[in-house]
Amino acid sequence: MTPVAKIVADTRARLLAWYDANARALPWRVGPAERRAGRRPDPYAVWLSEVMLQQTTVPHATPYFLAFTRRWPTVADLAAEDDAAVMAAWAGLGYYARARNLLACARAVAEAHAGVFPATEAGLRDLPGVGAYTAAAVAAIAFDEATNVVDGNIERVMARLHAVETPLPGAKPELKALAEAYVTGQRPGDWAQALMDLGATICRPKAPLCERCPIAEMCQARALGAPETWPRKTRKADRPRRHGVAYVIRRAGEVALVRRPPKGLLGGMLALPTGDWTVDPPSLAPGDWRDLGEIDHVFTHFALTLRVMESETAAPPADSSWLKIAEAEAAMPSVFAKALRLSL
Repeated sequence: MTPVAKIVADTRARLLAWYDANARALPWRVGPAERRAGRRPDPYAVWLSEVMLQQTTVPHATPYFLAFTRRWPTVADLAAEDDAAVMAAWAGLGYYARARNLLACARAVAEAHAGVFPATEAGLRDLPGVGAYTAAAVAAIAFDEATNVVDGNIERVMARLHAVETPLPGAKPELKALAEAYVTGQRPGDWAQALMDLGATICRPKAPLCERCPIAEMCQARALGAPETWPRKTRKADRPRRHGVAYVIRRAGEVALVRRPPKGLLGGMLALPTGDWTVDPPSLAPGDWRDLGEIDHVFTHFALTLRVMESETAAPPADSSWLKIAEAEAAMPSVFAKALRLSL
């Protein structure tokens, strides 16, 4: 065995032993002891959790996962649901294009694959809305295929383990290649989840717990000092800011909502009526409006300031519908729920 191969083997052995003793209990996960006893993960649960976790954290995603699987226990159940119901259930998870992709994928599995997920990375990659990371993660975790699963946690572990000086995002190909060297046919699903757990609980972005890390002896960043400064990062440009107005039109405990166009940001979601979002603050509509102040919200590519105006006499848009205020708050994306709360 070459020195490099021995380091890889030792790293794998230590990290898998740590995972066996410390694996997080997650509602979509089959833990290492259960896997050894022969229980297999549900591909639907693995896929659903991975899609939800792409833009949020485990504590935030968990109640959504539990709600989805109670309401739609199989991929066929989800595929048969109305778009609007799924979009409403997704509200609060952000990036609503993922909810549309979720439905497209569920329907493809139900219709083209008889409700059974493809068991390979290549087959999963052919499904609509399934990217390279999700395909690799589902293939490894649900089907034990030896795929190279690399998320933000794993990038951070690899950057520190090898003291990679190239800053992100340019370092991504290098980090992926480094991670590939650790992938074998031995417990590929557990290996991927062990790396994820290490990054989430020990090799944290800030204040890593190096004294508790099972592979600390192998970590080049720790040996150099200040491991929290890895991965190196290119300074992000400031987000551009846009401005808009949201209109809260109320009557007897209800509020008028509109459905946004199916394409684009927050597509297909229920929302407060709003004008265009522009670089300069827009003019306010004439009429009997109360100015409730402003809310700020950050999207991936820009920040938004919304001035919130309220009226009980203004005519709602022609295509609007009325919902009780509590139901409206739960049904809308967080930016509009935040605006509505100014009225409460």
